[in-house]
Amino acid sequence: MLNRGYSQEELFSFFAQKKREDLDYNYILSSMCTLPHPVAVRAHCMFIETNLGDPGLFQGTSSLEKLLILRLGTLFHCKEAGGYATSGGTESNIQALRLAKVLKKEVVYPNIIVPESAHFSFKKASDLLGLEMRAVPLGNDFRMDAQKAAEQIDGNTVCLVGIAGTTEYGMVDPIADLAKIADAHDVFFHVDAAFGGMVIPFLKHPIPFDFALPGVTTIAVDPHKMGMSTIPAGCLLTREPEILQTLNIDTPYLSVKQEYTLAGTRPGAPVVGALAVLDYLGIEGMMAIVTGCMRNTERLIAGMETFGIPRAVTPDVNVATFSCKNVPEPWKVSWTRTGHMRIVCMPHVNSDRIEAFLKDIGEIYA
Repeated sequence: MLNRGYSQEELFSFFAQKKREDLDYNYILSSMCTLPHPVAVRAHCMFIETNLGDPGLFQGTSSLEKLLILRLGTLFHCKEAGGYATSGGTESNIQALRLAKVLKKEVVYPNIIVPESAHFSFKKASDLLGLEMRAVPLGNDFRMDAQKAAEQIDGNTVCLVGIAGTTEYGMVDPIADLAKIADAHDVFFHVDAAFGGMVIPFLKHPIPFDFALPGVTTIAVDPHKMGMSTIPAGCLLTREPEILQTLNIDTPYLSVKQEYTLAGTRPGAPVVGALAVLDYLGIEGMMAIVTGCMRNTERLIAGMETFGIPRAVTPDVNVATFSCKNVPEPWKVSWTRTGHMRIVCMPHVNSDRIEAFLKDIGEIYA
């Protein structure tokens, strides 16, 4: 630190220079985050100083967190769902597995069953919680093989995991089949819908993935992805609100005397931002956003295939993958672990962006 600080003009001139070094969202095709909706930004700024880690001091903000959980629980066919706002899918997944382990604390050598497509947060969670992670192969459709998942379950299994909107290929695992398997084996079933949770309910033909399926125990969803909230805004929802209490620890000097969250200090601003988007757009508005993203995904796939660039798979949500090695500058894509080009058609990747990308890649492949 300097003995004497910079002037605001100097400071923000430096910040502006650094901001210009960030990638332009107009050319980012690989991110599952997007530009936040203006109402999320306005709400975020209004609640910028709030801390949900000490909810008694911010009772209004805390009530809005509860309202966000109610909105999402209702969307996921369980108005009575419990839950809280997290920093995103990684935290939600860690907490879900922590919950599953605590509920079966008699198991000495606990294991979890995940698809090979599972997000890397499950490796982090397994390391932190001392869990054996068993990965189940995918079928030719890049979805988890439900029968092979069932074969992996034994008396030490504390959690079965299914993905609703895989990070790499945009696929939805056979959640209905997995829910039946979990129910039959009395195993905690966590659905990682960090991405798909804000897409699938708004599709013309939604794929079953939520609490409408009796075997589903918990769901992770990230409003800071397709929910267009400010970052960070994730949520963990539980079918039975009371099971969260099993994670309680004493917090004697706070306004509440026990908490079950992972983080201590938790920002209220992005939570209110997430609620703002849902309540501003409503079901119809979200359907319009998702419909547009899916239409752009279909157009991208069709356009790429006219250049002889085949899709890797037909996705369930707005993630497209291709057998393609070369990408023109300044476009930024990503690659799956098996080498497929990956593009996520987020709200900022609008039809004009798709056409511009197709024009530029067509100059290479046409």
